[in-house]
Amino acid sequence: MSQTHIRFDWAIKKLLRNKANYGVLAGFLSELLGKPIQIQSILEGESNQQAEDDKLNRVDILAENDQGELILIEVQNNTEQDYFHRMLYGTARLITDFLEKGQPYGKVKKVYSVNVVYFSLGQGDDYIYKGTLDFRGLHLEDRLGLSINQQKLFNIQDVYEIFPEYYVIKVNNFNDVAKTTLDEWIYFLKKSQIKEEFTAQGLAEAKENLLVDSLSEEERANYLRFMENRRYEVSLIEGSRSEGRLEGIEEGIEQGKQQEKINIARILKQKGTDIDTITEATGFTRKEIEEL
Repeated sequence: MSQTHIRFDWAIKKLLRNKANYGVLAGFLSELLGKPIQIQSILEGESNQQAEDDKLNRVDILAENDQGELILIEVQNNTEQDYFHRMLYGTARLITDFLEKGQPYGKVKKVYSVNVVYFSLGQGDDYIYKGTLDFRGLHLEDRLGLSINQQKLFNIQDVYEIFPEYYVIKVNNFNDVAKTTLDEWIYFLKKSQIKEEFTAQGLAEAKENLLVDSLSEEERANYLRFMENRRYEVSLIEGSRSEGRLEGIEEGIEQGKQQEKINIARILKQKGTDIDTITEATGFTRKEIEEL
């Protein structure tokens, strides 16, 4: 038996910024990053500046863990062709914003970019992608690593640990079969449901704290309005896609008819049929037939 809970993007906007709900966010990140995450604080996110009644096509939350690392979580609902570019911009901006003037480069904060997308981003059939930076020799094909002194100085083992790490969760690619605890989280992201048998970190807290019935009357009204906005937007997008497909089909049919008439005109011309007869049969002008 599963219950429908509050959508993750609305929870990010309204609930997960509260310290009482840090455990939900920490559990999700621990499962995704494969290491224990403790949320130290929630910092100001860009979407915090949006209007109260916005449709929340995109929301974000910026967390700092107990290691001083920055974790930017973004949820994008609608198609955005330059989304990869914005992922890059987001991490670059954080790096510069959190390096104080005069600090050495060694103080650059580690950044994780976690992207939950509900549209078809790029090409790829998996539902979770991870991107890290790796340096490989062009001639020897060896891997560029840190020196022993660098490892001791910065307390890390590999170069990639310095650079941002990117995670892309293509929610709609998930087949609804939860084989791992991380899959249980993806199931929740897609269905807004938590099954009784799920044991992933953070989901017990989510099951308790992200129920629609636990919202105040005002919050519940806001949430229902948000869901109605989402349904309306999806309907518009699907309608546009259907209209585009219909226009494409109609255009293809017209192109096919035109090509068929060209082929007929060519055959008649090759057989020596007079141009007036070809014109009458195809509707082409004399000049168009002569140019075939």
